[in-house]
Amino acid sequence: MTDRRIRRYRGNLRIERDNAALYDNLAALAADARLSRAYRRIADGERANAAFWEERLTQLGAAVPPVRTGTRVRVLTWFARRFGTEFVMPTVVRLEHADHLPTPVDRSGHRDHFLEPHAPTTRSGRHRTQSGNTLRAAVLGANDGLVSNGSLVMGMAGAATGDHAILLAGFAGLVAGACSMALGEWLSVNSSREFYQAQIAARAERLAVAPEDGTQSLAGIYREKGMAPGTAEALAEQISERPRTALDTLVREDLGIDPEELGGSAYGAAISSFCLFAAGAAFPVVPYLLFKGHDAFMTSILSTIVGLVLIGMGTALFTGRSMLFSIARQLAITVAAAGVTYLVGHVLGTALVG
Repeated sequence: MTDRRIRRYRGNLRIERDNAALYDNLAALAADARLSRAYRRIADGERANAAFWEERLTQLGAAVPPVRTGTRVRVLTWFARRFGTEFVMPTVVRLEHADHLPTPVDRSGHRDHFLEPHAPTTRSGRHRTQSGNTLRAAVLGANDGLVSNGSLVMGMAGAATGDHAILLAGFAGLVAGACSMALGEWLSVNSSREFYQAQIAARAERLAVAPEDGTQSLAGIYREKGMAPGTAEALAEQISERPRTALDTLVREDLGIDPEELGGSAYGAAISSFCLFAAGAAFPVVPYLLFKGHDAFMTSILSTIVGLVLIGMGTALFTGRSMLFSIARQLAITVAAAGVTYLVGHVLGTALVG
């Protein structure tokens, strides 16, 4: 039982230390002074949390591990340095919850870091997840391209169709899949924008016809946030004096969207989806441009494995699982898919030739 507690406490200590280091880095990189101060306060809180777990380990007579910066901290800091802190914040918050050990721990009144998300928010009161979720979309898009095209190449190789046929099929799969992903993303974002525009128009019309309904809705929202009824009604009436502000507030609070963004650019989403899918799909195909026969086949497998390792590492960033687990899972899934298509291609190729 004691050994289990020591492992649990060390896991909590690792999480708190990583969070402290990450928020220190975000504070140094934040362009906004207010956000920088908020990140500093959070980092100070994480260090206090780490000191708490160090003390608990000492009480158990266990050695306190040395401070060591985790890989995810370094990678997320790299992204924050190049794309801004808002880019990584949704991933950071997701990791805080994912890293939480499920077994309850007696913290003697100590604040539960994971039950009280505390990362700074933007002016809308929420994290702007669109930019932050770009990392997740990038990894998943590249994963789709690599797995689907890797399986296609393996199927063609199993059918013994020759290098030229494999190369042609691989590039056809790359272009077709990337175009399909781009079109699907474009339709998805456009449909989302049209839906939200209709919702906003309906609320605007209702505010124009019955402004008192808007005031009651705003008061209800603020009561749900914990405000006293009188205070909530007074604030709602004050906001309702400006119809544009009332509509903006209702859309943000009720629909949970930013009226100025509405899901982002459909063309930007389509282009990024095309490029990401194509990047992943290129791993198993490019070797056939450089080598021939068995060398091309083995290099394609090696290239695919390298791509899977990179994607597994990226997946670990937003799932909170260990990188070894994510890489192993990625390899297992792709090997299964590629193995099936290889066997099917071999059987069909033998049947058609025979």
